[in-house]
Amino acid sequence: MSENIQIATVGGGCFWCTEAVFQEVKGVEKIVSGYSGGNAPGKPTYREICSGLTGHAEVIQITFNADIISYQDILVVFMTTHDPTTLNRQGADRGTQYRSVIYYHNNIQQKIAETVLEEIQPYYDDKIVTEISALDIFYEAEEEHQNYYRENTQQGYCSFVIAPKLSKLRKLHADKLA
Repeated sequence: MSENIQIATVGGGCFWCTEAVFQEVKGVEKIVSGYSGGNAPGKPTYREICSGLTGHAEVIQITFNADIISYQDILVVFMTTHDPTTLNRQGADRGTQYRSVIYYHNNIQQKIAETVLEEIQPYYDDKIVTEISALDIFYEAEEEHQNYYRENTQQGYCSFVIAPKLSKLRKLHADKLA
């Protein structure tokens, strides 16, 4: 099988949650937590992002094999494992850094993202507010934010917020899991 390696960049609230979801998906080769979409000069820190003043979103960059999982399927998993109808909020996490966002890498990804949002909208009572924007700069988050759930499964946030998301993933997308 040839390898058709692509990159997707998405943000659906806390990057720890989004990373944990995609670590379970077949065809995902690498995930890097980071920040994008802001306007602060230089590489922002987690503390600066959490202030909400930089305009960055917490995102993950997913390297995946499109021969195993398509970009469209990546987005369907993304859109159905967080709440894309809440503006700048996921659960108790509030602020622009927690916005629902898809950063596309090219025009094909942009069109696919627009189509996926259109097709998924009827499944939600409220309007989807997920931002679709061109990726400008991606900043890798600090090392302690990489692979967070797997290294901290007993931590309270992981038990009460991330574990239920993984249960939902397993129920909705069992056919796409590794």
